[in-house]
Amino acid sequence: MKISYNHESIRLTGRWDTQNKDYATATATGSYIEFCFKGTLATVLFNCDNNKYPFPHLWVQIDNGDYTEAMVDNYLKIRTKEDKEHTVKIIFKGTVEEFRRWFAPLENKISFCGVITDTPVKIKEDTRKIIEFVGDSITEGVLTDEDYYGENGENKFSIGQFNRVYQDDVTATYAWLTAEKLGLRPIFMGYGAVGVTHSGMGAVPKADVAYPYNFDNSPITHKNSDYILINHGANDRWGALENYLENYKKLLDVIIKMNPQSKIISLSAFCGAFHKELGEFIENYNKKNNTDIFFIDSNGWVPVEPLHPNRAGHKTIAEKLTQILRTVTNS
Repeated sequence: MKISYNHESIRLTGRWDTQNKDYATATATGSYIEFCFKGTLATVLFNCDNNKYPFPHLWVQIDNGDYTEAMVDNYLKIRTKEDKEHTVKIIFKGTVEEFRRWFAPLENKISFCGVITDTPVKIKEDTRKIIEFVGDSITEGVLTDEDYYGENGENKFSIGQFNRVYQDDVTATYAWLTAEKLGLRPIFMGYGAVGVTHSGMGAVPKADVAYPYNFDNSPITHKNSDYILINHGANDRWGALENYLENYKKLLDVIIKMNPQSKIISLSAFCGAFHKELGEFIENYNKKNNTDIFFIDSNGWVPVEPLHPNRAGHKTIAEKLTQILRTVTNS
């Protein structure tokens, strides 16, 4: 039987649009699907209309085991050895930044229809606290793997954006690793080239304009997060400090208004941009608005180059960030 994406055996985590009765759609990497079934075979259904090649890549995990990478397609079969209850997790791993993922027609999306299975099983509640990461391509997981070459051995830089589905991995990021270490449930809003002062790849608007939406005309509906961590500045570093701080304030205002009970964490850009000035701004913002935003200065944690940390760089950041956030999250 076909089970809809909103069935009790299925859970969606992240920025999912559920306005369409036939499928739920996400354009932010790190969004993921979980479902439970009993038996040895299940078929996952996706709508790939308007998607452009190369299609987004997924991580597929069965029963909390190892990950296998797959490209999204209309059908994805899950086959197990044992006839028992299973839990499947499918993560939006990586995609092509420049494809449309904000305005219709969406060329760069995961549209999940549901699952075909004879015996769906109600999924257990996830009681972990939620941490939301608001950032750019670093949070999205761009270029965590830089050594992929084309079929004919072309230099990776000649392949460009079409190579990103192989090079990018949201689960290798400081954000995903930190959430795992702290035992928190992650929600991602990371889009390449986006900053607090300007829009980015895929026609995604600047941070404060984009924050309330999954994509154009799709207001976010996910549960408010317990913690919200902001990491913006790498894409704003060429502009004026005043403009950066003015727009950072706009982002804070939007996030706090929509999440009045959340603990907000401001993490300075890993490249060092405006780190001292941002810390002073957060201190003044707290005084003026009677808020308690927690500021973390990441300057010097990793080398300035490459701008996008690789797996080892993200691991280093996560280790430092986890130590600090344990005091904030009591994890």
